[in-house]
Amino acid sequence: MSATPTVPTVLKARALLLDMDGTLVNSDAVVERIWRRWADAHGFDAEQVLSVAHGRQAHATLAELLPERPMAENYADNARMLAEETSDVEGVVAVPGAPRFLESLVEGGVSHALVTSADLALSTARMKAAGLPYPAVRVTAENVGASKPDPEGFLKGAAELGVDPADCVVFEDSGAGIAAGRSAGMRVVGVGPRAVSQGATVCVADLLGVRVEVLGGGEVALHLG
Repeated sequence: MSATPTVPTVLKARALLLDMDGTLVNSDAVVERIWRRWADAHGFDAEQVLSVAHGRQAHATLAELLPERPMAENYADNARMLAEETSDVEGVVAVPGAPRFLESLVEGGVSHALVTSADLALSTARMKAAGLPYPAVRVTAENVGASKPDPEGFLKGAAELGVDPADCVVFEDSGAGIAAGRSAGMRVVGVGPRAVSQGATVCVADLLGVRVEVLGGGEVALHLG
């Protein structure tokens, strides 16, 4: 099944909350390299690991894969894997349409924030590698106590922007991220094939299918299709 828009095709909002990996930046090559190495070293099927790894912090993925393992070990692996990912940007590129999409937000003065499971160093490295501007408002791994699918990150993003959650639209690619956005009481635009059938309000293949119309009074209309 392809990620095609469903009704409604126009969403109005006062703020946009943007995931990074898979939404603005295609970092699948790096993510898969690192998690495949981990799977091989720990005797896991790589495809099983990758099916739960996208969209959340590594320690949360490890806790799901190894529920009896002490969390201290998961956090140690999390730190090591973050360092590996930050130094490896080979194959990191912008999602189609992302440069123009972000440019339209800046030009239109649209309230928006980055809400990512990556930490500050990793998100900075990947946005730079993809040639994308780093949003002034961002919620990174250091700013939350719980990983997606917990809604904490999106709720913090809305609070930083001073916008009610119901007036926010989330852009996400993963099941965990979409669940987080919906739990926060927000509408969600699912981006790319991973988003299909994950409960997003509407799905688009990439950001080429999104047009931002500034309506005035702090409101925007998102034309999806």
